[in-house]
Amino acid sequence: MLKLGILDFDTSHVVQFSKRLNKRGIEQEQWVDGAEITHGWPGTSKIMPERIPPHAKTLAEECGVKLVDRLEDLLGKVDGVLIESNDGSIHLERARPFLEAGIPVFIDKPFALSLKDAEAIVELAQKKNLPVFSSSSLRYAPEVQDIVARREELGAPVAVHALGPQSGGYTAGWFFYAIHAVETLFALTGPGHGEIQYRKGAQAEHAATTFKNGALGAVTVSTKGGHPYGFTYVGEKQTVTAKLGTQHIYRELLKRIVGMFQTGKSPLPVEETLGIVRYLEDVNRAGAGSVQ
Repeated sequence: MLKLGILDFDTSHVVQFSKRLNKRGIEQEQWVDGAEITHGWPGTSKIMPERIPPHAKTLAEECGVKLVDRLEDLLGKVDGVLIESNDGSIHLERARPFLEAGIPVFIDKPFALSLKDAEAIVELAQKKNLPVFSSSSLRYAPEVQDIVARREELGAPVAVHALGPQSGGYTAGWFFYAIHAVETLFALTGPGHGEIQYRKGAQAEHAATTFKNGALGAVTVSTKGGHPYGFTYVGEKQTVTAKLGTQHIYRELLKRIVGMFQTGKSPLPVEETLGIVRYLEDVNRAGAGSVQ
């Protein structure tokens, strides 16, 4: 059984992931085998610090996670680490000591808030021949994975339109929270976007591009009120429109995370992760917001 550490508790993911891996406080169908969260560092947050104490309490009292006082206290105690901070600007800083110590990491979305930081993380991992993985859980929604599995039947993508919400609070442009819809887009098109055409309306933002495989790719995010996740996939042979179900997306993401720690191989090419960061940076430059 792999021993994993988890750090930065300003996101609900620390609770949701720990419950599923530690098989506590959640129905059996959500359990994920092969690893357990044994240690955690609550960390700090300039975005949502109020979330840290209740999440720390839940992990310690309900999930059996031993809390440590310093990030460095995780070294030597775990086989891998999940970096969970909502603030992508600190992910390089958080990942560095673990990668330098030869410990593989999963970095929750967003991977980083700049291509420069993202490339630095990848370079650190490659120096130690370590896997590094980052993904939105929406990539593993069953409706998305169904399209991936049926690619031959549906035909190569001609156009893909992904939908989702955008954050009205913490501002990092499209890095938070539009990344979920962007991840859906990339899961269905693959990397390699071109020039971004960006538009902003009273209650939504929209970005469109052409990918290197010739497919048109667009994302529309709602900035006022909720908006369901979904997509339209226009294939050479068939078109599919779907709303994304979220009941099992954490479970499915965790299966891939545990698989990475077990095999030493990321389920997602790092080039695609870098491509997503590059896309988000380009949308921000096109007018969606400044990186902070």
